[in-house]
Amino acid sequence: MQEKSVLLRVENLKVYYELKKFGLIHVGYVKAVEGVSFTLNKGEALSIVGESGCGKTTLAKTILGLIRPFAGKVVFDGKDITQLDRKARLWYSSQVGFVQQDPYGALPPFMTVKRILQEPMLIHGIRDPKEQMARMTKILTELKMTPVEDFLGKFPHMLSGGQQQRVVIARATILNPKLIVADEPVSMLDASVRVEILQLLRQLQKEHGIALIYITHDLSTVSYFSERIIVMYAGWVVEEAPTQKLLDNPLHPYTKALLEAISDPTAENLKTFKRVPPGEPPNLVNPPSGCRFHPRCEMRIDGLCDKEKPEYFWIDDQQRVLCWLYKR
Repeated sequence: MQEKSVLLRVENLKVYYELKKFGLIHVGYVKAVEGVSFTLNKGEALSIVGESGCGKTTLAKTILGLIRPFAGKVVFDGKDITQLDRKARLWYSSQVGFVQQDPYGALPPFMTVKRILQEPMLIHGIRDPKEQMARMTKILTELKMTPVEDFLGKFPHMLSGGQQQRVVIARATILNPKLIVADEPVSMLDASVRVEILQLLRQLQKEHGIALIYITHDLSTVSYFSERIIVMYAGWVVEEAPTQKLLDNPLHPYTKALLEAISDPTAENLKTFKRVPPGEPPNLVNPPSGCRFHPRCEMRIDGLCDKEKPEYFWIDDQQRVLCWLYKR
């Protein structure tokens, strides 16, 4: 990976939530993200996958600058965004768009679509009505919300779920950002519109050369969407690889379990039960020693996986895995 093409660099990121008794006495931390590192190229689409509670949304919000990390860096276009002053944070908010999980909850119910799309432009000094209308017309047309005039005067409750999510996407991209973070952008939508929304977002990303981070628990959608996948478990990155390489040849036992759990709606599949790892994700206040996945792993090496934190092993120059099984 050439340095000049890197847009985002996450370096040994740690995000802890402090626990207090009676609101005063420190009693520990929830270690939501623990030592995460990766890079994202300009114009690249990256998927971050894992089950609920793995830390992927906390990671996304830290990249967005909404959460201050306990340690580590998030470097965007050469600038450490964890150290930005107020003016620089305003600049950063114009460079990064956010597509939330719940479109209705993300849209102010008292604003029309026009006012919702005007808001980020006004904040960032775009006040010419002609330029505002040109940007709104362009992005809504690209998102197939036409005739544009029919939608600008509507309130969120007057739109379908798919239309609401298109407005969220339009708001996230109207300032021409360099990066979009999409956190489970289709999980609240009907199955009939999920693929359409993903394809529209992917088309926008490609046409405008936007880098994209797609947060999901559903590995069945990532093949539509990304060039590379990061798999998270209990705050750790346990595997990273190009999308097709990971789908064809998963290495970490947890990645294999996620793939085995993908729904396959066929009559034959209804006769069988999916194999899932036993137990539950660990308590991140007091995570298990060694590998955090070892209590649920059928392939664990007793005396090693339960004692020592695993290292990253590079299988080749594209795929790495956090697992003692690949120690040479």
